Amino acid sequence: MIEWQWPWVFLLLPLPWLLRRLLKPMPRTPGAALRVPDLRDFKRVSIEAVQASRQVLWHGLWLGLLWLLLLAALAQPKWVGEPVSLPVSGRDLMLAVDLSGSMQTEDFVINSVPVDRLTATKYVASDFIERRKGDRIGLILFGRNAYLQAPLTFDRKTVETLLMEAQIGMAGKETAIGDAIGLAIKRLKDKKEGSRVLVLITDGANTAGEISPLKAAELAARHGLKIYTIGIGADEMLRESFFGLQRVNPSAELDEKTLKAIAKTTGGRYFRARDTEELEKIYRILDELEPVKVEEKTFRPVKSLYFWPLGVAWWLALLYALLRLWPGRLMPQRNG
Repeated sequence: MIEWQWPWVFLLLPLPWLLRRLLKPMPRTPGAALRVPDLRDFKRVSIEAVQASRQVLWHGLWLGLLWLLLLAALAQPKWVGEPVSLPVSGRDLMLAVDLSGSMQTEDFVINSVPVDRLTATKYVASDFIERRKGDRIGLILFGRNAYLQAPLTFDRKTVETLLMEAQIGMAGKETAIGDAIGLAIKRLKDKKEGSRVLVLITDGANTAGEISPLKAAELAARHGLKIYTIGIGADEMLRESFFGLQRVNPSAELDEKTLKAIAKTTGGRYFRARDTEELEKIYRILDELEPVKVEEKTFRPVKSLYFWPLGVAWWLALLYALLRLWPGRLMPQRNG
């Protein structure tokens, strides 16, 4: 629909007519008497008078249309589109994913195919990201160092793409859990509204970094950052050795005690994912613990249209001027 920002401008529409009625006309120069020696000349004079009357009529209509278009442009017409809903939760959710060397252990299965821990994380986390419509989501990748791969954004597709492009070892072979939490605090501490959540996924213990995980957790709690920790990795798997198949614990280095303490300190929870099904279940639980709010903001797209009547008026004025000045003009200038 079209709306006018200043519709009262159209009250000026009769202004030219009022000026013509109220202002005194310019004095006319008395003309000489017309001598018509032949009665046939009366017909020619009559035709010229009719043509002049029509030209005066077109002259008035042309200028009237021009005035109307200028008023229409001045009234600021706008095209207002249909209402568009924007779901907004006010939640800032950061994912921190471990890329240390142990994440290449193949103790997960997707569609009956053995995969490493990072691949399983990508497989499940990508669906989780897609469901978080309305959240601002960011991505931290950490190994020996922690890097902000994606700042907080509503663009879930970009975050998902950056996660899928992550490779084991690109942040170093060790694990800096404390630094990952510290980086999340740095990116989230200045957010004044809404809840702030960090989902931290790792399969080991803190072996690098400048800050200890527990100290980082205390700082996170102080800044109102809730941390959900996920320890991934199977409890046992069969591995071939010189003595044949042996049962080993691939998650022997997982520091569950520290991960539980981090979650408890910040008001979050610790989860254990031993296989893909458990990892998927954890993300569904996270959806329940941190539901996407249904609160929506509605806006109507607005497009300004003033340039259309203004452009037509400009062309009409140009054409009018050309017709007045052209040697074979159709609209001769009026005296007086």
